Amino acid sequence: MSSSSQPKSEENDELESAVDQAISACGGDMRATIRALIVANEYLESEAAELMKAVSRAYARGRFNAYSG
Repeated sequence: MSSSSQPKSEENDELESAVDQAISACGGDMRATIRALIVANEYLESEAAELMKAVSRAYARGRFNAYSG
């Protein structure tokens, strides 16, 4: 096993563990798990949209300087 494949394996193990936790949290019901993940994703998308609006307003008011490299 090469050292470059090691991080992928660890990431996969963490992902599989997260999947197992999500399924377990929903009592093993796959439809409930998918439903919960969709609801969580929609919530995170709305939060991200609100943050982008806040940053845009702050940028427009001159609270942020443009990055010039």
